[in-house]
Amino acid sequence: MSQRVNVSALCRVTNFETVRRLLGKVGVHAAAEALGQRIADRNDGVELIGVGRDLIEFHLSVPYGEDAMSRVEALGRALAQQQDPAAGVQLEFAIGAACASAGDADPLRLLEVAEIALERSDDDNGLELIDLSSIDRAVDRLTLIADLPRAIAAGEMFLHYQPKVNVRQQRVASVEALIRWQHPERGLVMPGDFIAAAEESGQIGPLTLWTLRQVIADQRRLAALGHDIPLFLNISGMLLANATFIDEVCEIITANPAAKLGFEITETAVIRDPESAIRHLQQFADHGVVLAIDDYGAGLSSLAYLKQLPAKELKIDKMFITQLTSSHRDPLIVRSTIDLAHALEMEVTAEGVETPAALALLSVMGCDLIQGYLISRPVPFAALCTYLGEQDQLVETMTSRPVFLRAGSSWTRA
Repeated sequence: MSQRVNVSALCRVTNFETVRRLLGKVGVHAAAEALGQRIADRNDGVELIGVGRDLIEFHLSVPYGEDAMSRVEALGRALAQQQDPAAGVQLEFAIGAACASAGDADPLRLLEVAEIALERSDDDNGLELIDLSSIDRAVDRLTLIADLPRAIAAGEMFLHYQPKVNVRQQRVASVEALIRWQHPERGLVMPGDFIAAAEESGQIGPLTLWTLRQVIADQRRLAALGHDIPLFLNISGMLLANATFIDEVCEIITANPAAKLGFEITETAVIRDPESAIRHLQQFADHGVVLAIDDYGAGLSSLAYLKQLPAKELKIDKMFITQLTSSHRDPLIVRSTIDLAHALEMEVTAEGVETPAALALLSVMGCDLIQGYLISRPVPFAALCTYLGEQDQLVETMTSRPVFLRAGSSWTRA
């Protein structure tokens, strides 16, 4: 590569269950956190971003003349060699990484692609690096558009789930469903690519209806296991003015009255056709669907529309959360947004929570729900069931740190 390259690396503890039995969840987290910090301190150009339940996230800055793959391989060796022998157990890792030149390295896209790479590396507990510069997205788009109808019919789509934790109760309050595509030739396709292709080709309606039916089936299975919590799915703004789609959705919901559902909708989608969107969103709300405004702050947010929407939840875009503890302005924006949402009787979710410091600050600010790699990456349904089965223990990594409780109008440390 001819210029400085940025790399996002996700390192998953593949023997997590074994190590947890030996060290406990707090012990595993402490060992992973100490290892991650040790590597960041000893290796130039390596920054520790965060440590989640079974995941360590790094950012690597690769200078001119060096190969990104060799640096990721060196990271893998460091993960194996720089562990503390006194712990008495060895953490094993699979690594998924994504790289792009510094000028083209959008952090959120890098992270998304690193997640895809991690899924591929999990197949053999190895290492996978995806170079964004090698992806011919224009050609991909045309091919994906042609493949989508067959893919939906052939069952190539599947769902991953990412929990949202209530900060005060320290329990999973709801879960977001995220669609994935296992292409028979291309492997795992990035959602950012095929969702756009689905919208462009008119396949977003069938794709969303498939997702809705799968989410309802999975919610029913979770409820049978004792986890009767809402599952959220994303609704494209292009569909909010489609009366036929709205009617189909309402028919499916009416046929499954016990399902606890939530829809996440970007505010910019409402601005396209506010009259139809607000009317149709009210139909969803009348059918018992919880509505969440997604990516708030990422577009042209409008208070005029915000106060008209029958939404119960507002999700602050992760661009404000990822730099919450390093920016002077982002905390002000987040705090004022939380206060505004509460005044409108909405709960607030912070996306992209990756560090204990961000969690602590959001707790002080009164944020209701958090979502991000500090809690869990998106996981398959079976892993979600396991995760929820550990409900009383899943936030041990949170409870080992300061917890803030509200006392009157002030916040005190417990």
